[in-house]
Amino acid sequence: MNNQLTKPEILTQRIALIVVTILLAILVGVLTIRIVEHSQPYMKEVLTLKGNPEQGSAIFQINCAGCHGWQADGLVGPSLQGVSKHKSNYGLIHQVISGETPPMPKFKPNTQEMADILSYLEKL
Repeated sequence: MNNQLTKPEILTQRIALIVVTILLAILVGVLTIRIVEHSQPYMKEVLTLKGNPEQGSAIFQINCAGCHGWQADGLVGPSLQGVSKHKSNYGLIHQVISGETPPMPKFKPNTQEMADILSYLEKL
């Protein structure tokens, strides 16, 4: 049988092509995230500010606790306990301001308030 799929050279070439394609996709994804992170003035400014967790807690209680619970342990929305351990600050900011995951509404606090919220979430 002369099956081209079983020839070692062709298998090696196909595996190499798949590996290169996956690596390129990862590289493009990482570069895209970095470009977006640094090109958005709002996010860039938030990430340069020092947040106040007490102030962030107050902002959270007023704007977020109705869905995420008073202790941020979930209600209508998910628990946010430990959220900063598995989601980047960029990801958290995007989640808050985008409104891409209904029923969470779009919410764009000023940059200091957002820094305060991030600081509060880091304490959870």
